[in-house]
Amino acid sequence: MFIKIFLSFIAITISFFVHAQDSLAIEADRQATGLRAEGKIYVVMLVSVTILIGLFIYLIRLDRKLTKIERHSADSKKQ
Repeated sequence: MFIKIFLSFIAITISFFVHAQDSLAIEADRQATGLRAEGKIYVVMLVSVTILIGLFIYLIRLDRKLTKIERHSADSKKQ
């Protein structure tokens, strides 16, 4: 289940990058403002992606641990 969610997230993220490239090509004559002008937007995106990847890894590990505990609990009830 988490793999499906993760792959969906990756697909959505890629589609955002594709749209971002199109908009940059169309609006090439406009000056960049804010974080994009100073190049800091890449740092913000890197930190955001790192946090999201960390959360996904944490959730996957937590799910595996809970599944292991549930199996152990079910086995002990049978005995």
